[in-house]
Amino acid sequence: MEQLNNLIGVLEGLLFVAGDEGISIIELSETLELSKTEVVELIESLKKEYENPNRGLQVRILANRYKLTSKREHGDFFKKLIESPSNSSLSQAALETLAIVAYQQPITRTEIEDIRGVKTEKPLQTLVSKYLIKEVGRAEGTGRAILYGTTSEFLDVFGLKNIKELPPLPQDLKIEEVEEEADLFFSKFERED
Repeated sequence: MEQLNNLIGVLEGLLFVAGDEGISIIELSETLELSKTEVVELIESLKKEYENPNRGLQVRILANRYKLTSKREHGDFFKKLIESPSNSSLSQAALETLAIVAYQQPITRTEIEDIRGVKTEKPLQTLVSKYLIKEVGRAEGTGRAILYGTTSEFLDVFGLKNIKELPPLPQDLKIEEVEEEADLFFSKFERED
């Protein structure tokens, strides 16, 4: 039992390193060179430590994988952090670019620039750094330009199950009306002045 207690820190580190993907009981057993029963004992010991109200994390099993997660009762604080202007605001250029990618994906930077009429390198970098868009492939032809598409984080932020749930754009709209529609949809990211 003493050996198991010494491995709690190792288990905690493994769960941290596994991140959002989590780690299975089999992977833990192989990595720690312990039986599944011993790993379960170890996990239960760590869970007990996290039950202390002074701790901000917990061990959960989701999709047969163990993960470190934040405690639900601290959710209001996490929401404040996420909604703070420095974490959630996007420039008008980034909002326009995000709308174009969301509705036209997969799409290249040149195609986005053709639609917007201005350079989009910085807005694309911002959206990639906020995990709202990602490289989804390469275009055929000379140069094999990067194709961009939205991420699962994009779907989470906007509460969508899939990209098909995006509100449809009306057919006979002028470009100004399309921009206004996109601005309304993405307005939650605008900086509050």
